[in-house]
Amino acid sequence: MKTYLPKIEEIQPRWLLIDCDGQILGKVAARVATILRGKHKPTFTPHMNTGDHVVVINAEKIAVTGSKMSDKFYFEYSGYKGGMKSKSLKELLASHPERVIEHAVKCMLPKNKLADRIFLKMHVYKGTQHPHSAQKPEAVPVDPRKK
Repeated sequence: MKTYLPKIEEIQPRWLLIDCDGQILGKVAARVATILRGKHKPTFTPHMNTGDHVVVINAEKIAVTGSKMSDKFYFEYSGYKGGMKSKSLKELLASHPERVIEHAVKCMLPKNKLADRIFLKMHVYKGTQHPHSAQKPEAVPVDPRKK
């Protein structure tokens, strides 16, 4: 039996919409990473960009479990002495809620050149408004078992 490899012209990416309102951060990130890679499709190929575009809305309404809101920190380092900056999850959600989801999804993607191209297919927005209505994204549940 031959191995099926999809041709580039056969790959038709769809536009999917995920609403984060009241959803758990890790579950949303795992679902988005799966869709971006294309693992939900029967034509998944590890070395090709076969995934779909994902529009994530309501990023500021994401939920976390336990005491992560105050205990989880995000770090930035400028490369200079004393250049380490940190923000808690609560502070980052207040200022830039999109970055929380982007960081979680980026860490779930493979660490290679393909991941950079896959990551460009994710679009995260703070509220319910997004500029991708012309692409007619179809709503997808975070948990595929619950329709």
